[in-house]
Amino acid sequence: MRLSDRLSQISPSATLKITAAAKELAREGKRIINFAAGEPDFPTPSHIKEAAKKAIESDFTKYTPSSGTLELKEAICRKLQTENNLSFDVSQILVSCGAKHSLFNTILAIVNPDEEVLIPMPYWVSYPEMVKVARGCPKFIKTTRENNFKITKGDLKKAISRKTKLLILNSPCNPTGSLYEEGELADLVPLIIDNNIFVISDEIYEKIIYDGLKFSSIACLDKRVKDLTILVNGVSKTYSMTGWRIGYLAADKSIVKAATNLQSHSTSNPCSISQKAALAAIEGDQTFIKDVVKEFGRRRDYLLGALDKTILKPIKPEGAFYIFCDISKTNLDSVAFCKRLLNEAGVAAVPGAAFGMDNFVRISFACSFEDIKEGMKKIENWIDKLK
Repeated sequence: MRLSDRLSQISPSATLKITAAAKELAREGKRIINFAAGEPDFPTPSHIKEAAKKAIESDFTKYTPSSGTLELKEAICRKLQTENNLSFDVSQILVSCGAKHSLFNTILAIVNPDEEVLIPMPYWVSYPEMVKVARGCPKFIKTTRENNFKITKGDLKKAISRKTKLLILNSPCNPTGSLYEEGELADLVPLIIDNNIFVISDEIYEKIIYDGLKFSSIACLDKRVKDLTILVNGVSKTYSMTGWRIGYLAADKSIVKAATNLQSHSTSNPCSISQKAALAAIEGDQTFIKDVVKEFGRRRDYLLGALDKTILKPIKPEGAFYIFCDISKTNLDSVAFCKRLLNEAGVAAVPGAAFGMDNFVRISFACSFEDIKEGMKKIENWIDKLK
C-alpha cells in the first residue's frame, strides 16, 4: 500500500514507544519501573476534577469556539500578565488539544517547504518530526555539556542562513532540564530581531524549577522580539493533567488566526470539559505547586547521588523532571542500553538517540520515591553485571 511521502519521513515517538513496551511487559506480569514517562505521578488536584464534574452535570458538553472559550482565553491573558508581565488580547490566544498540538499548529502555520527551523540539540523528540510534516528543514544547533546544553549568541549566529524561518527554544528543557537565564536569552535577542526570525518559546515546564532559580520568557525582553515570539504552554505538567489535553499559544494575531483556521479543520475545538478544568487550574489555588516542586527536587537529588556512584554521568537539571545521563562508559549505544535495561533489569528509560545524542539516556523522576529507590537499585545491579 502506498502511503503519503510526507509521513514516510516521520519517526514514531521514542518516549511513547518505550512506555508502550514497558506497559506490555507489565501486562505479562513483570515488575517494571518506568523512568521513561514524561508525566507527573501525583493526581490532578481535587478542585480541578470538581470543575470537570460540574461541567458535565451542567451539560457543558457541546462544541466551543474553535480557538477555545472566551473565559479560558481571558484567564490565560490574566495569567500571562500577572506571572510573566506579558500583555496579550484574547484575539492573540489559541487553546489547543495539548501544548504539543499548539506546537504542531504553529509550525504548520509558519513554515513553508524547504525553510529552515533551528533546533538546539539535544531536543524534544517531536520538534524535528513536526518540521518534517510541514516540509521544512530541521537544522540542529549542537550544544555542549560545558555550557549546560544551551545555545550561545555565537552558536545562533553560525546557524542562521537566508533560509532560516524559525528558532525553537525550550526552557526548562526536555531532556536536559537546562534553564535559560534572562541574560542568556537577552544575548540572542539582537540576532533574532536583525534576522526577523520567528521564535517558539516552549514554556511547558515553566513552574518546575529548582535551587531558587527564576524563569524568564524571551518574549518579555523586547517588544520587537515579542512580536516574533509564539509562546506555548499548557496545564499538563504543572497540574498533572497530561490526559486532559489542554495547551495554548500566545502570539501575533495573524499567526493565531492562521493556526485557528487550521485547528477548525482538524479538531474543531479543544474538549469542552477539559477547558473548564483548565480554567480551574489556572485560576485556582496554586500553593500546592511549591510542595510538588519540593518533592521533585527530593527525587532529583536522590537520583543524582545514586547515579554519581555508578559509571554513568548525570547532568544536574535546573528544571523539569528529567536527568540526562551520559552512558559512554558502558560502551553501549543508547538504544541497546535502553533495550537491555528494560528486558534484563525491568527499568524503562528513553534512549538519547531520540533527542539527537546517542551517548545519553533520559531518566524521568516523575514517579514515586519508592519506585525511584527500587529502580536505582536495579540499575546499579545491572551495571555491575555489565562490568
